[in-house]
Amino acid sequence: MAFEPPQRLVRTLSETYGESVAGEWLGRLPAIAQEVLERRELTVERVVAPGGGSSLVVLVRRPDGAPAALKVVPPFAAPEAESAALTQWKGWGSVELISGSDGALLLERLHTETSLRSLPEAKALLEAAGTVRKLWVEPVADHGFETVAERTAGQAEAMRGSTDPQVVPLVSAALDAREELLAAGPAELMLLHGAFRQGKVLSGDRAPWLAVGPVPVVGERAYDLARLVRDRVEDLVAAASGASATRRRVNKLADSLDIDRERLRGWTLFRAVESGVRALETGRPQDGELLLEFADWL
Repeated sequence: MAFEPPQRLVRTLSETYGESVAGEWLGRLPAIAQEVLERRELTVERVVAPGGGSSLVVLVRRPDGAPAALKVVPPFAAPEAESAALTQWKGWGSVELISGSDGALLLERLHTETSLRSLPEAKALLEAAGTVRKLWVEPVADHGFETVAERTAGQAEAMRGSTDPQVVPLVSAALDAREELLAAGPAELMLLHGAFRQGKVLSGDRAPWLAVGPVPVVGERAYDLARLVRDRVEDLVAAASGASATRRRVNKLADSLDIDRERLRGWTLFRAVESGVRALETGRPQDGELLLEFADWL
């Protein structure tokens, strides 16, 4: 079977890590996937498309016929960190890790076609809050995960290079928010999903909803919740009441998970502006403008 990488994977890896780095790994991906499958004696059903943005996901059968999902992750996307987080969670709120080595994670099979985005917005946010709450645990000693301060340092430096006069005021506000949040010190140091949103929560058989695709980081819960706030941003921007709806969502999520409203607003601002600036710089102006309009409401 040919393991051609889905276009979403090609685009996202190229934007995140650069075309040369991503291209070299993507060129070897079919051979890498075939070698992993043969070594683990897995039978292929199909490649998941459009799939994720950081890995090739293949639905497989184990030697005993049990269904599973094989996730092939490039070394520069830190598969060891994802494996470590899944190992600590042990399937509590997350997909269960069956085994993981050499950048290939064998995972519990979930219903890849059904995420929280299939639910009405209010129900999706309720289920998302209940799921992410389970993931917030104290990291094990000597965990080795990045901290929020470390992860956002490089992002902040990249944002400072923005020269668009329409964008600079928002970038300044986002950078100021980050500095204030870090200066005050994190209220807690928890293991976080790092990329949590509705599309990262899939339907399962063992539990109704389970999180997938963590980019784990250690820090405060407000940082983790910030990406969820802007889910379905296109609907928020299209609505006449988008600005007020956005502020209500921040307050509602913060209150439901006992998180400080202002800290959630600050991290939501930073993460939205960072994503918006990156979208503009990688040739996705529509995405960038949506995110920056959303950020301007915070």
